[in-house]
Amino acid sequence: MTEKTDFKKAVDAYQARRGEFRFVDVPDMQYLMVDGHGDPNTSPAFTAAVEALYPVAYKLKFASRGDLGRDYVVPPLEGLWWAEDMASFTVERDKSRWDWTLMIMVPDWVGRDMFTAAVEQAGARNRPSRLDDIRLETLSEGRCVQTLHVGSFDHEAEVLARLHGEFVPGNGLRMVGRHHEIYLSDFRRVAPERQRTILRQPVAIAAAIA
Repeated sequence: MTEKTDFKKAVDAYQARRGEFRFVDVPDMQYLMVDGHGDPNTSPAFTAAVEALYPVAYKLKFASRGDLGRDYVVPPLEGLWWAEDMASFTVERDKSRWDWTLMIMVPDWVGRDMFTAAVEQAGARNRPSRLDDIRLETLSEGRCVQTLHVGSFDHEAEVLARLHGEFVPGNGLRMVGRHHEIYLSDFRRVAPERQRTILRQPVAIAAAIA
């Protein structure tokens, strides 16, 4: 039987503790990505992005197991989030102004040919409306700070305020890149108060500002 890799256990970047801001050096990783804008609770584009990502992710898993003999657990859904005014994200929580990129990580042994074939296979039946918007791209984040949030997404603001306004500047750092969330719980099935989400922020030394 082929050994199955679970990246949530094998990769340190998927480890975080509640109530602790932890530094982690995140390796370059490649993802299936789909971009969008607007409130994730009401935007049809958000739902369509989720519905497009998973079929491709599972086609790649099955191809990796069948063609390469390398099986793995499909990693969790992830998201990059930003806004022109970040106060609309961390303070006002005006979700209508948010931009986002939804992602699912794929192993580095998955090549572009496999990706192209997986997209074609995913579109053979009941073609997802945003299938053609999916791209395969490498994300480079480097040094990050992250923590585990347990609870509703709407209750993240207090944690993010401490991360952005206290911990990052208090350690002589500045924020770079985009706010990153890793959904360890399936928010379609898990009650809000039990949802487990890694909150990640790439950082750099503040003195490096030009």
